[in-house]
Amino acid sequence: MAMEAGSGSAGCSARTLAACVIGGIVLGASVLALHLTGPTAIPSLPPLDAVRRRFRRRRRPVRVYMDGCFDMMHYGHCNALRQARALGDELIVGVISDEEIKANKGPPVTPLHERMIMVRAVKWVDDIIPDAPYAITEEFMNKLFTEYDIDYIIHGDDPCLLPDGTDAYALAKKAGRYKQIKRTEGVSTTDIVERSSDAHNHSSLQRQFSSGHGQKVDDGGSGSGTRVSHFLPTSRRIVQFSNSRGPGPDSRIVYIDGAFDLFHAGHVEILRLARELGDFLLVGIHTDQTISSTRGRHRPIMNLHERSLSVLACRYVDEVIIGAPWDVSKDMITTFNISLVVHGTIAENMDFMEDDSNPYAVPKAMGIYRRLESPLDITTSTIIRRIVANHEAYQKRNEKKEASEKKYYESKSFVNGE
Repeated sequence: MAMEAGSGSAGCSARTLAACVIGGIVLGASVLALHLTGPTAIPSLPPLDAVRRRFRRRRRPVRVYMDGCFDMMHYGHCNALRQARALGDELIVGVISDEEIKANKGPPVTPLHERMIMVRAVKWVDDIIPDAPYAITEEFMNKLFTEYDIDYIIHGDDPCLLPDGTDAYALAKKAGRYKQIKRTEGVSTTDIVERSSDAHNHSSLQRQFSSGHGQKVDDGGSGSGTRVSHFLPTSRRIVQFSNSRGPGPDSRIVYIDGAFDLFHAGHVEILRLARELGDFLLVGIHTDQTISSTRGRHRPIMNLHERSLSVLACRYVDEVIIGAPWDVSKDMITTFNISLVVHGTIAENMDFMEDDSNPYAVPKAMGIYRRLESPLDITTSTIIRRIVANHEAYQKRNEKKEASEKKYYESKSFVNGE
């Protein structure tokens, strides 16, 4: 056994010696190579300041810009802003002035201050530029690049032409700073403003809003005259608009419900106040049938899925109930752990507050009901009255828009993007 151990030790020493000799030869060869090639063979490291500058450039957020009228803002506008935000880290939105809209398209339905409230409330928007020009001139484009640090200008795949027929984004494309997103089909301001060219009075205009020009009416046995929308709702689109977070175990959950038809600045402001009262805002969206039964068969103008997306896009909203019940029951309060139920002072119809069948009777009895003073005196009927008052001007505007939209649909092709 001793002999075997000694033999093993001798073998190990021999292998170690051989390894050392080979290592020495390799090391010597390396030193000789360095000597022969000279100092230039060793790569030089960049100065520390240069490294820092490169890191700062990589770390700077990509800022993208999108502009628009955002008149009667709808879920199509919101989806465009969502897509634009996905192309960068920060989205800056230019809201075109009333004067520029009048000069290029006709009078807007909603004035600038209301449109700014709407755009600012979209959860994908980081900042806004009010009174943006309709056409991106070289001067304004350079201002975007230098003062606002904009990297790319974004627009949809539908053409945007100036009155002289030129492309409004030609300069951005030429500069190589333009990116395109996919237009959300099935809705437009033109589509919402007018459904027929022969409306002559308030009641007939409201009928056109609901039934649509040349469109079918979905009676479905429910008595509802709600128009059949061109919008094709998908579960993916709802997920894209939804928040991925739920309330915490100790969250104060505030609930507010309504039709939220033709989602407007009045809706946004009451949602903002409601959200300030808790940690989580849950919004109930009433069904088309419920709204028709309480406000007439020609309401709502936007269907349940369209209204839900508009509300989901609002930064003050955490979650929605799609098709919420008219009555707020004890079971519903328990199921969603609701701490407070609120309602604004401005609404289409407040008569239910005096009825025996008050939908808020249960939360009132529980002492968790509160009325909020609405910041803006605007309802869906307010928006409709504005359209009626300027119907002739909108008719002329829509004739031009309908022609361009027809051309777009006839020549459109698939565009990758959501």
